[in-house]
Amino acid sequence: MDLLQCKQLRFFGIPLNCLPCKCVALAVCVLLLRALMFPAFFGNNGIDQKNFLGIRDIEILVNSDLHRRNQKFVEVPQIIWGLNNQKIAFARACLTARMLNRTLLMPSLSASLFYKEVDLLQPILFDKVFQFEKFNSLCEGFVQLANFSDVLNRTDVVELEKGSGRRWTIERDFDQLRNFSKKPYDSYEVIRIVGKNPFLWHDHWPAKDYAKVFECLVLVEDVLRDADKVVSRIREVGKEAKTNDGSQSLLSAPYVAVHMRVEKDWMIHCKNLERKFNITEICSSKEQIMERVGNIKGLDTPVTVYLAVADSLLEDKSILGGWKEGLLPFEKKKLGVVDIYKQRPYLFQSAIDYEVCLRADVFIGNSFSTFSSLVVLDRTQKMINMAISDLCAPSVRWPSYAYNLLGESNGPRLWVANMSDSNLQSISYGSNQISC
Repeated sequence: MDLLQCKQLRFFGIPLNCLPCKCVALAVCVLLLRALMFPAFFGNNGIDQKNFLGIRDIEILVNSDLHRRNQKFVEVPQIIWGLNNQKIAFARACLTARMLNRTLLMPSLSASLFYKEVDLLQPILFDKVFQFEKFNSLCEGFVQLANFSDVLNRTDVVELEKGSGRRWTIERDFDQLRNFSKKPYDSYEVIRIVGKNPFLWHDHWPAKDYAKVFECLVLVEDVLRDADKVVSRIREVGKEAKTNDGSQSLLSAPYVAVHMRVEKDWMIHCKNLERKFNITEICSSKEQIMERVGNIKGLDTPVTVYLAVADSLLEDKSILGGWKEGLLPFEKKKLGVVDIYKQRPYLFQSAIDYEVCLRADVFIGNSFSTFSSLVVLDRTQKMINMAISDLCAPSVRWPSYAYNLLGESNGPRLWVANMSDSNLQSISYGSNQISC
């Protein structure tokens, strides 16, 4: 048999046309011969099933190696801006890789906002913020992440430069991605996307696809533990307020979370948006927020109200005063949890607050805030998973409200995310067209 014929050999259905496959096949042969020639070595019953590497195991190893060799990847630039813009950018990168039928190489996030804490702007790997293995487990069959060590040939790279400017339309962007899924680009092991921050890429995917990616994002354990401490403290003060019910458990003590956007940077931003869109339903004063939250129908009081606010950017320090009787406002300092936040950079502080708002029995935010919009998206997905049919019912579990939009009885408007949206525009940039 000549060399050409040897290359066509198959071993237990596995092609022997690569050096690793031949090595594995040789190892199997050696093990089989040793088992036949020295049966005592494997115990009284011949082959010791506990120590012997079975043929099926060899097939799995070889197939895994072949899969790794056939795997193609997408690499994206460092993801920046705020936590929730980073989450959107990450999801957009995942969905870009999915469209190209590739795996996303684990990207770098940013520990702080790009205009603050410049010394902390150095990249922070995805798996230092979110659980890598958990993400791949939850998103298996939809999108996947890989390590850079999985790349076999670091030079087998083609660059895809994202367009920008008015002439670079959504259609042109989509055509570019479609072209890079075909020859000759599909032959490269890595497509490296260069240019604008992924958050600013054009959006081609429905809201439900983003929601699927967000469901797979689970914070690392130590950040979750910090969030647990904050939530426990909020429920603890709520339980203490229910003095007429000493038997109430900590878990059953409800709380309200208000994403209170009254910081100086937000007020500049929202006023610019109001001028740009010629509407007056974006900015909300402290007084308007307090009034509308106090007018939510069916709110069981007394109840703890957690105020999620960026303390370092807050000019008005009197946010705890003026609330309706029965609403017990707390922020980080009054709760005694400031140290939990101060020990971490911005990204983790925001992640803890996000988790606290997500778990609240009632959430109230601003429909033009990306943070608020993503909390509502996650809460809407939670209700869908619980098979709640009428998401806008007054007595719905896990209700959310937009305090910048007037609802019933001069309260905030009930709010759920529209999962049938063709893109994430209304969540990325805000909207006054909410589902309820």
